[in-house]
Amino acid sequence: MNITVICIGKLKEKYWADAIKEYMKRLSAYCKVQIIELKEFKVPERASAAEEQIGREREGEDILKSIKDNQFVITLEVWGKSLSSEEFAHKLQTLSLSGNSNIAIVIGGSTGIGENVRRRSDFQLSFSNMTFPHQMIRVILLEQIYRAFKISKGEPYHK
Repeated sequence: MNITVICIGKLKEKYWADAIKEYMKRLSAYCKVQIIELKEFKVPERASAAEEQIGREREGEDILKSIKDNQFVITLEVWGKSLSSEEFAHKLQTLSLSGNSNIAIVIGGSTGIGENVRRRSDFQLSFSNMTFPHQMIRVILLEQIYRAFKISKGEPYHK
């Protein structure tokens, strides 16, 4: 399985980068993971809804350029479908078995995901109704992908 994580913005703190590095190392035993970091569109501090929408659409254009035609696209969205870790493992396994072994997972910018990306999305996933820092959600995503592989392989993993 090939998984591409497409995200807006760069990791700023070393501890996030260290966590990402650790999960990338763990995941290398199960799949190929690539992280693509795209430039964040800077919106003013008190941006209007229209300015935020422009930012989402511009970030979306860059995201769409990073998605290959043959990729199954999962977007992380607050209003997406919530899955347990076991359900997420089953989702990834089902995708792989059905010939969708190229997956792109998109983490939008601070104002969310544009409609242009949402239209390309094959599945909208929510980790929570809460909002998390984008650096943190990247770590959580990689941990959940790792957990999914451990579950699918029947290997032990802490609960």
